[in-house]
Amino acid sequence: MNYRRLGKTEMKVSEISLGTWQVGGGWGGSFDHRAADQIINAAIDSGINFIDTADVYDAGLSEAAVGKVLKARKEKIFVATKCGRQIQPHVNEGYQPDVLRKYVENSLKNLQLETLDLIQLHCPPTEVYYRPEIFELFERLKEEGKIQHLGVSVEKVEEAKAALAFENVCTVQIIFNMFRLKPATEFFSMAKGKDCGIIARVPLASGLLSGKIKASTTFDPKDHRTFNRNGEAFDKGETFSGVDFELGLKAVEELKKRLNVSDNLAAIALRWILMFPEVSTVIPGASSIDQVKANIGASELPHFNQYQMQVVEDVYTEYLKDSIHSLW
Repeated sequence: MNYRRLGKTEMKVSEISLGTWQVGGGWGGSFDHRAADQIINAAIDSGINFIDTADVYDAGLSEAAVGKVLKARKEKIFVATKCGRQIQPHVNEGYQPDVLRKYVENSLKNLQLETLDLIQLHCPPTEVYYRPEIFELFERLKEEGKIQHLGVSVEKVEEAKAALAFENVCTVQIIFNMFRLKPATEFFSMAKGKDCGIIARVPLASGLLSGKIKASTTFDPKDHRTFNRNGEAFDKGETFSGVDFELGLKAVEELKKRLNVSDNLAAIALRWILMFPEVSTVIPGASSIDQVKANIGASELPHFNQYQMQVVEDVYTEYLKDSIHSLW
């Protein structure tokens, strides 16, 4: 495993890490405590030392699963969680310092920790990024020893840029993959200038970039890939990176053809993200030990050459840019 510096946090984190949105058995299914335990342990056994979770993932069960494993391990594992998505309705007015403080304290209990390595605002409404009192709260929490660092998880490049105005924002978690190129051209250099760590999320576009999804593939009714394709429940950019499903499948086939890839597209898609030195870590999810191992294998793949990098840009421009580039 290779390790990279997570911005001004100074944490050295595994370049392939673990996201835990679906760690308990998959989107839509009931939470499988045994599977979660196996996946998290396998990740740590393989050299992963950074785990990303959130208080809303399976209503706190994901956090609890991470906390249980860490309690039994001796390695230093950096934990990042998120807060804010519990606010309903999820609007700017719901974001209040006392509300967010309570969420942080609950996460500490779920994770069985005395301090959080990284707490992140969880894709709040855009207006929140212009409210200094929200970011000031986390300075107080840091002084109290409840958190070490603050980050944000964003939907839009505009929000990522706005967050950089606050000096205590150490990391930005942003959707970045072969179907979402905008952050590289419009945000990465700004983040580098602020010494802000970049966490690449949704790296496989909800599985589209695994290359294994077909037009006939069906998903659990409770899977967001079934019910949120048009943003019915939350920002549609979270589902297939906002790409139209049928169009995304065509783009995947074109990537395979031009890159001469028949299988293992997922690992290649992760390797592509790692070509950007501004990225500190990528956090693919996993619903099995095999997926953990496959994700980690991306770190050892050959670097992309100039032609291959151009292929990704060309496919994006030809198939996707017109429909999604301006939205996020």
